[in-house]
Amino acid sequence: MRMLLNIQIPNEPFNTLVREGRAGELIAQILEETKPESIYFTEQRGKRGAVAVVNIDDASAIPALAEPWFLKLDAECELRIAMLPADLMNAGLDGLGSKWK
Repeated sequence: MRMLLNIQIPNEPFNTLVREGRAGELIAQILEETKPESIYFTEQRGKRGAVAVVNIDDASAIPALAEPWFLKLDAECELRIAMLPADLMNAGLDGLGSKWK
């Protein structure tokens, strides 16, 4: 199942990691471990953040994706299911529309 992992990173401990020259190494370690399909670093509510596209087979995989961000960066993480256009086409929207008129 494809999901979006929305990550908001607080200024600390990230500022300290940047000053110590360890931020890049830690991010690389997390990405190597979690292996997102893609990740985009961006601003989130005025703070550092990222949006990762991840693919999981089972909900039990969620902690392995989120815990590195929680434990190493004190980040906030949100997960959202994401569909490709083909997924939406296979959802049976026409039938649901008829059922719930």
